[in-house]
Amino acid sequence: MTKFFEEIFLLAFIFSAMAETSPRFMTTRWTMVLQAGGEGSSREAAVEQLCQTYWYPVYAFIRRQGIKPEDAQDLTQSFFAKMLRREWLNGLEKRNVRFSTWLLIRVKTHLQNEHRDATTQKRGGEVTRVSIDLAEAENWFGNEPAGSDTPEQAFERRWALSVLEAALARVRDHCRENGKELLFEELGPFLTREPETGEYAKVAQKLEIRENTLAVTISRLRQLYREAVRDEVSVGLSDPSMVDDELRHLASCL
Repeated sequence: MTKFFEEIFLLAFIFSAMAETSPRFMTTRWTMVLQAGGEGSSREAAVEQLCQTYWYPVYAFIRRQGIKPEDAQDLTQSFFAKMLRREWLNGLEKRNVRFSTWLLIRVKTHLQNEHRDATTQKRGGEVTRVSIDLAEAENWFGNEPAGSDTPEQAFERRWALSVLEAALARVRDHCRENGKELLFEELGPFLTREPETGEYAKVAQKLEIRENTLAVTISRLRQLYREAVRDEVSVGLSDPSMVDDELRHLASCL
């Protein structure tokens, strides 16, 4: 009987999480960033998350222009410092193009207008909100697959991967906040792949729940993940009908 009630509680948690997905995510992430005049710790945290989510696609694109690592680091940091000014955020809030397109246009403009100033301005000058581990960044950059992609195509792919990673992190945080961190650790891998033969049975046994309960729980978590992805790509869109186009574009980049 105890196991039965544990399973009911588990399913209730997942269903309640689904019921509040979009409003919750939008409140805790993008609304804080898009409140042009707002300040405070919540907005600061959201802005920091924005930078940490997208700094690597920007850094890698700059490196693909033949720019040295330390200069690319400075350019990336100064780019985000400028992006977080009010007029840039207003542009994000009113965008009518894909987010990756909006971001890439801003990066190119930054390189054209600020390269000389940014490369002469050393770290410790302008205050930035993105921390870059240069060794880690170069390790990632060095492991990029060789291919015939243009810098723009490579940027789009890295942007798409960053969106998926950010969405996965949001589901992880949601589970952690609700005391379900262990649940996510065990079921998180199934959000992006199908199980191997017998894998559900092994995890169900480890969690001491029935296999069909596990399958339903994973299905609900996947829906939560899809909603998180949808929220990521919909930030600032002036036309909500463009969200599906954003999602199709994201899929085409992977």
